[in-house]
Amino acid sequence: MLDTAKDKVTEHELRFERLLDAPVTTVWQYLVDPELRGRWFMGGAIDQRPGGEMQLIMAHDDLSDNDVPTPEKYAPYIGRSWTERIVDIRPPHLLVITWDDGASGEVTIELSDIGDRTRLVLTHRGIPGRDGAINFGAGWHSHLAALDARLRGDGVPDFWALHAESEKAIAEALG
Repeated sequence: MLDTAKDKVTEHELRFERLLDAPVTTVWQYLVDPELRGRWFMGGAIDQRPGGEMQLIMAHDDLSDNDVPTPEKYAPYIGRSWTERIVDIRPPHLLVITWDDGASGEVTIELSDIGDRTRLVLTHRGIPGRDGAINFGAGWHSHLAALDARLRGDGVPDFWALHAESEKAIAEALG
């Protein structure tokens, strides 16, 4: 689950590092192309410039390849749409966005070339406490697992099972 040598989980900051089996340009497309982003995270239009908006549409019921039910606590959020602000963007290596208009911090995604692979580092700073860290940590951890699977050409049979495992791992890491 968590790689404690590379991943950092605190009540106010999360850092996840992944080595992905795709070149940086491909991974970048999975960050900025609304359709590709919707396969592992949340789709939506994006204005790729500092100050631009990134729309996020929560369609997590579409992230699983199999027909699996959405957990009751997340069902009310399915279909919800909102926008975040792009703080910095330097294709194809850096994307920084606000979260909850900055109330829940800022998310930085850095991509580095490692031969024909990509090192992705996602850092979410400014999280307002333990509950937020568990919520965001479980989300980022499971979404990155889905991204990794999609880039490898593997399926994501049950996103919600990934999410439940991630939620448990993050809660344990926080102690």
